Amino acid sequence: MYPLFQLKRWLLFNKKSYDGLTLFKKRQTDKRGLSLFLYLLVVLKRGEIFMFVDIAKIYVKAGDGGDGIVAFRREKYVPAGGPAGGDGGKGGDVIFVADRELNTLLDFKYKRHYKAQNGERGGPNNMHGKDGEDLIIKVPVGTVIKDAETGEIIADLSREGDRAIVAHGGRGGRGNAHFATSTRQVPRFAEVGEKGDELWVILELKVLADVGLIGYPNVGKSTFLSVATNARPEIANYPFTTKYPNLGIVYISEGESFVLADIPGLIEGASEGAGLGHQFLRHVERTKVLIHIVDVSGSEGREPVEDFITINEELKKYSPELVQKPQIVAANKMDLPDAQAYFELFKEEIEKMGYEVYPISAAANMGIREVLKRAYEILKEEKAKEDAQEEAKPRTFVYYKKKETKPLTIRKENGVYIVEGTVVEKVARNIVLNDHDSFRYFQNFLNKIGVFDKLKEMGIQDGDTVRILDVEFEYYE
Repeated sequence: MYPLFQLKRWLLFNKKSYDGLTLFKKRQTDKRGLSLFLYLLVVLKRGEIFMFVDIAKIYVKAGDGGDGIVAFRREKYVPAGGPAGGDGGKGGDVIFVADRELNTLLDFKYKRHYKAQNGERGGPNNMHGKDGEDLIIKVPVGTVIKDAETGEIIADLSREGDRAIVAHGGRGGRGNAHFATSTRQVPRFAEVGEKGDELWVILELKVLADVGLIGYPNVGKSTFLSVATNARPEIANYPFTTKYPNLGIVYISEGESFVLADIPGLIEGASEGAGLGHQFLRHVERTKVLIHIVDVSGSEGREPVEDFITINEELKKYSPELVQKPQIVAANKMDLPDAQAYFELFKEEIEKMGYEVYPISAAANMGIREVLKRAYEILKEEKAKEDAQEEAKPRTFVYYKKKETKPLTIRKENGVYIVEGTVVEKVARNIVLNDHDSFRYFQNFLNKIGVFDKLKEMGIQDGDTVRILDVEFEYYE
């Protein structure tokens, strides 16, 4: 049987449009053809092939730095050549790039771990190790990247070409050539490369649309979109027909158009997650103008003015900025009986709040054009304000994850003095215990940062054991 994710990806990235019969004919010489056909019918029935994925959690790991090496010049005619160990290369970074060709986070549903290339070890004759290649991860324009642990927003990639360096590759370790001094002429130790950053991130896709349709479920948003554009959203007479945003292009005249999004229906409590409110509301944030569609006929048994107030309250609770967006009110279903009587009262109340109200019937294609033209006029004004504030050039975001650092501490356990701390442990990883110069370098470092003074304060005696990581030595003054 075919794995579900393989079938989805095969269909998504195939240029042609196949139905079950075509697939069966195409593979009829293959013994698996029938199973593919039957399996496809099951998947189609479940509605799982073409998916809009707008949130994903993935793990990213930058490359580790390459180790420095211990090497010496051995040329025949170079007497006392000395140390010549090269440095390790830097690990690759993990970089997210906004790409307008993508429109879903579907790929991240099947692959969740991403790792950049490690740096290579240094070479002899002071040769620097090769740096690891950066890992470029393309995401749709409109993707927000968050640190999964802290919830901190790392980057908002809302423009084509925006870049975010999320995880930084580790620095390469220094070769032994760096540790040569007048008194240490033959160093037999080098540094190991640093570890690259690693973290879990959450990707949230907020649909990039100029104008958004909002309102209660089943008020006619999908019908409005289908009439205003060439989009063909699913339309039915029950709540939550739209399960993810649908986009369409509205053509006003030659050279004048905008992107219209049908945002899935909101309900009371949406700002707290009711009715998948959080998933739906995030897409409203990107729009510059809102068309608020209200069922003015009261056919669903609700009061139109209360509907309008409730939805705006949910916008305000989710983000005060949303309710400040320019908003046009479209009183829909004017073709139904008694709608006119409701409309006059509705219009009077809404205009008192400072909103423009337009009577429409999406089903009868009445009044749609007037609403779209007005939305485009407001949209041009909003874009002009934006253009005056900043140039829409690609940006680069740089994020440094706060690394946990351990302070220098010393404790006595079973007669052994255990020294811990980020700084001292880093140096301890590079020590060669059976090399006199290496160990002496380590002792000088411990003395410099005050470890020996603290050990004396704790009453250490000659012959006592000191442990740092897996390095143990006896203490003598």
